[in-house]
Amino acid sequence: MNFYLGIDFGTSGARGVVISDEADIQAEMRYPWETAAFLDLAAAWEKALWSLLAQIPDELKPGMKAIAINGTSSTVLLVDADGKPVDTPLVYNDARGSLMVEQLRDIAPPHHNVLSATSSLAKLLWMMQQPSCSQAKYFLHQADWLGFLLHGYLGISDYHNALKLGYDVEQLRYPQWLEQLNIPIQLPKVLPPGTPVRELHPELATQFKLPHDCLVCTGTTDSIAAFLASGAKSPGEAVTSLGSTLAVKLLSRTRVEDARYGIYSHRLGDLWLTGGASNTGGAVLKQFFSDAELERFSSEIDSTKASELDYYPLLQAGDRFPINDPHLPPRLEPRPDNPVEFLYGLLESMARIEGRGYELLQEMGVDKLTRVYTAGGGAANFTWTAIRQRYLQVPVVASENTEAAYGSALLAMRGLGR
Repeated sequence: MNFYLGIDFGTSGARGVVISDEADIQAEMRYPWETAAFLDLAAAWEKALWSLLAQIPDELKPGMKAIAINGTSSTVLLVDADGKPVDTPLVYNDARGSLMVEQLRDIAPPHHNVLSATSSLAKLLWMMQQPSCSQAKYFLHQADWLGFLLHGYLGISDYHNALKLGYDVEQLRYPQWLEQLNIPIQLPKVLPPGTPVRELHPELATQFKLPHDCLVCTGTTDSIAAFLASGAKSPGEAVTSLGSTLAVKLLSRTRVEDARYGIYSHRLGDLWLTGGASNTGGAVLKQFFSDAELERFSSEIDSTKASELDYYPLLQAGDRFPINDPHLPPRLEPRPDNPVEFLYGLLESMARIEGRGYELLQEMGVDKLTRVYTAGGGAANFTWTAIRQRYLQVPVVASENTEAAYGSALLAMRGLGR
């Protein structure tokens, strides 16, 4: 029997899923982030990758045919000619690139998705001003670098990760305005997601007892992998990923891009996956409540009544969608003495942000929202689901598979034409 490995590098940890030719899950692996992971991100990613490979059950290893990895969108790093990071990677919500947005306005088309403080291109221009840049040879996304660790071929990306670098996903090339920047760092060669790149490095195949002909494919972003896993297929169907952050993706026949609101469209076959990502989400909830408290307090909420609290829940200043403002202040006051009321205010406010996101997408011309699938840890909170359905006014259902790693496994399988 043939097997396919999908790996998800998310904001709360790394996960792996092995599926069969019938797309049935055969094994799941996990690697939660430790506090120390944030001191040396690249080393933590590498450690997690090897841990996941080691956790694959021995009986599945001989049949492993392909691997694909997803990473968080716009998490990027510069590496030297050997693929070693020259400095700390910049993660998805790092807004230091805000200093470069004005420079980009003179070059990029109006409202382009790179005109954001957290875009890959804004981050690259900021990184180019740092002393460590003199050692850099390649610019890579998180999934690109992790793929390189497996196959050893530097400078390869996919057009999902490369979208916020400025890659033209309609023409399938870097646009002329980007080439005119004369960036001294080598930008990645961009391939369709799921494209086989090269066989697993022989030393790794031997070390982890995997077949030497196991192919490593180009990857995708975490929210697109979650979409692939969800079961959504038709225009008007959408996926909300409720992880540490909140990301929405709506399948549409129309492509929409507008950096003013943090809206961008990914290519998905003949359709477009249009959406954005907010910095609100589960990370804010965990700032105030333990998992046990979230479960207990949620069960005490009457979700049929609207909360009077109007928050904009963020851990720190700045959001990306539906308000794209790196300086947007968190709004978490007034805070009631009753923790149930406080949690209700947070959940309702997050639902309001999600609802505004979908409303905005439809105002911009995408297909009418018909159904929302939910992925991520927040999918298990039934009170939150009920609140969200009140705002969205369409069926809100759990994704068929809620793990983004499952979506990456599907990508690896489809990359081999299965």
